[in-house]
Amino acid sequence: MKLKDIINRMDLKVLNIGEDNEIRGGYSSDLLSNVMANAKEGDIWITVQKHMNIIAVAQLKKIPAILIAGGGNPSEDVIKRAEDEGISILGSEEGAFELSGKLYNLLIKNQDL
Repeated sequence: MKLKDIINRMDLKVLNIGEDNEIRGGYSSDLLSNVMANAKEGDIWITVQKHMNIIAVAQLKKIPAILIAGGGNPSEDVIKRAEDEGISILGSEEGAFELSGKLYNLLIKNQDL
């Protein structure tokens, strides 16, 4: 499913948008080493982290979009770096559990929310 379709169907806030990549899955974790070990290329990464290191991890794993749960807002420096690297930063007031469930239903079960 295209990233823009996910953004629209999950009603996500767009902090910056990269390319409209095909999203293959998702990964939810706040532990950077866990994401580096287990996330897959093409995933949306759901996290509450909002510091500069999330961009480096997304680059390393070829993650096209980071979804910041729980209403967190990254600094302008983080957003700028994401723009420079073509990584989308999205946000939501919802928690990681709810967002993971919605993403799973969209991508895996092909169900509406």
